[in-house]
Amino acid sequence: MENAECLHPSLEPVLARTLGVPLFQEQLLRMAMIVAGFSGGEAEELRRAFGFKRSEARMRDIEVKLRDGMDRKGITSKLQDVIIQSITSFALYGFPESHAASFALLAYASAYLKCRYLAAFTAAMLNNQPMGFYAPATLVKDAQRHGLHFKPIDITKSDWLCTIEGDVDKSVRLGFNYVKGLREQAARAILKARSEAPFTSIQDLVDRVPQLRKDELRKLSEIGALNFIRDIHRRDALWESELAIHARGELFAHLDSSCAASPLAPMSDSERLNADFKGTHLTIGKHPMAFHREALNGLGVLPANRLKDVSNGRLVRTAGCVICRQRPGTAKGLVFLSIEDETGVSNAVVMPDVFERERVTLLQNSYLLVEGELQNIENVVTVKAARFQPLHLAEAAVPSHDFH
Repeated sequence: MENAECLHPSLEPVLARTLGVPLFQEQLLRMAMIVAGFSGGEAEELRRAFGFKRSEARMRDIEVKLRDGMDRKGITSKLQDVIIQSITSFALYGFPESHAASFALLAYASAYLKCRYLAAFTAAMLNNQPMGFYAPATLVKDAQRHGLHFKPIDITKSDWLCTIEGDVDKSVRLGFNYVKGLREQAARAILKARSEAPFTSIQDLVDRVPQLRKDELRKLSEIGALNFIRDIHRRDALWESELAIHARGELFAHLDSSCAASPLAPMSDSERLNADFKGTHLTIGKHPMAFHREALNGLGVLPANRLKDVSNGRLVRTAGCVICRQRPGTAKGLVFLSIEDETGVSNAVVMPDVFERERVTLLQNSYLLVEGELQNIENVVTVKAARFQPLHLAEAAVPSHDFH
């Protein structure tokens, strides 16, 4: 192991514990005070100059002051260059030490809860959206891959928020809060009526919950939430909902909507998935890519969980739904993609020239096939993308978190 170099002997008390690399704003201030004789006020001016909204002119003025101070301290120009480079590089990633400690604690506690209490952790994450980096659809799929079972939105069992069911084998029941377009007021009215007596039919639901609008009832039908009043499929529920919400004359007022049999065929798996995404922006069923795995295998496309088994430098093909596009200001034009399939998430890096060439394909397609060289170094796996193909799938896509 190499010994840490602290730029200058006088900086060893400041930089030794971070192996010679300034990580925190507090170190930056102390460095300027030690090597250039800055006062506390001048050090604070330096911190602000390298802040979020940094000014190049202001930074140049500070650099002149730093060099003047180091000249007075007898530090050679070559070493001054190294120290200045270290300080200016700090502006790209530095933050207060208190922030680092806070984030470390959050990361540790979150990892512990996810490993030990996956159901509670996931329910809490879903109930506090929007937050974090990943969409609820991705959180659900990740939890499923870690063994968590989800139960659908159910008019007879769901609460407003997602809840935990089961004493030993815990699962997460999706809540009415994930029904897009359903008002909390209407959901609370459903819960109140249900607490008084179970719903016997969709007509009974409509009669006892007048707060429920027609569009809300249709949405509940489309996502399958009404299937559980009695054993029906989604198009049955849509049929019965339409009968229930249309006014009837006295002659037919006594008839329950469930008496009229639906002539509609059940939705296919793909249609149910699309209805899930349209109505809730997620699905607890199959991942969209699972419907196409056989065809992808024929194209030599590897699922995300198999990339780790490929040796460094090999050409590979992978594919999935783009869930994240990032182009950090510090990455010199590199674009980073996170691509999800039914087995996990893979990462691709796009060089600036490739991004410019493939910009339209990259930005205007939710599903992509990526081809490039696999970089597998110390179990960090990334595809250095060279070519892209859009995948025109019938299934809806997971929402993408782009350029935030």
